[in-house]
Amino acid sequence: MNATPLYNLSPLASLLLVGALLALGPVLWLRWRNPHGTALERRQGLWLFTLLLTFDLVLFGAFTRLTDSGLGCPDWPGCYGNTSPVGAGEHIVAAQNLLPDGPVTQAKAWIEMLHRYLATAVGALITLLTVLSWRDWWRQRKLPGAPVWPWLPSLTLVWVCLQGAFGALTVTMKLFPAIVTLHLLAALVLLVLLCVQVVRGQVEADLPLPDLTAGVRRLLRWSFALVLVQVALGGWVSANYAVLACGDFPTCQGSWWPDMDLRQGFEIWRELGLTAAGEHISFAALTAIHYVHRLVAYGVLCLLMVLAWQLNRTKLWRVQSRVLAALIGLQLATGLGNVVLGWPLLAALLHTGGSAALVLTLTWVAARAGPASVGPIQTPPGLEASA
Repeated sequence: MNATPLYNLSPLASLLLVGALLALGPVLWLRWRNPHGTALERRQGLWLFTLLLTFDLVLFGAFTRLTDSGLGCPDWPGCYGNTSPVGAGEHIVAAQNLLPDGPVTQAKAWIEMLHRYLATAVGALITLLTVLSWRDWWRQRKLPGAPVWPWLPSLTLVWVCLQGAFGALTVTMKLFPAIVTLHLLAALVLLVLLCVQVVRGQVEADLPLPDLTAGVRRLLRWSFALVLVQVALGGWVSANYAVLACGDFPTCQGSWWPDMDLRQGFEIWRELGLTAAGEHISFAALTAIHYVHRLVAYGVLCLLMVLAWQLNRTKLWRVQSRVLAALIGLQLATGLGNVVLGWPLLAALLHTGGSAALVLTLTWVAARAGPASVGPIQTPPGLEASA
């Protein structure tokens, strides 16, 4: 059987058309739901919808990885050079007959292609929003109070293209752990960029901006940075299939400090299941990957609890504080579930979704906060925290 080429651009135009048609749905729906709304209101609704769709894309990407469907179509951007698995049926059957338990099946091919369709739709929406932002800037650039140069939508468009490149490399480099982890981190950065633009639309609508002290801002920045580090470690655990290296809690393999090979576990540039020297990765290395993620999680959860407590000091931030506390509980519960229940699909999906939601919550707070103050957290009149 001939080897499948890694890149086959023949279905690219049809895939872009599928993404455009999928993106047309929310555009028409928002116009139908709000026919008399202003351009700003419709644009804000479209940014919010794109943010929610991207969050769904992150979850579906996790589902693709967790069901071992990442190589369901071993070429890019289509499936054996076709727009859908329907046209690739003969190739899929041949691959499945050759390796019945291999990465290519009809179900896995559809999961992989649905992920690509959704990603293309997100890209189409971001492209549309960027074009509209530039159009508005051009029309109003000479008016008093002209709009800000649309650098953020443009950066978002560049970033989603970069994310698409990581998606292609994930397939063509056969689930290379470093690429898989970077693909996850890039998806979270995309969520951050979209979230900031949704919040900026709220600011343009003259919603009040709460205030944070310099101390709380520092705590927020540290929390955000460490959550990203922890997500990277979690992506490294998942990309190396190291979740099951420790099957007990709070100890690991019955020890508070199990046998670990940190050097081998954190060799970044290597193929899946191998060391940089091409040898099979040791179980001690997988243990190191898992246990470092667990140890860092303790510190991150403690820091987030302090941040939630600080935000809860004022009624204005109480909703965000409770959301943050709920997400802390979700991450703790699903993390434990992954360990003691043997990595069930639902717990793993919720753990990934909780991580993305944590990043979004912290971004939302940081973007909505006003300038730092020198006193305690400010509360507008009439919203004082109850005793």
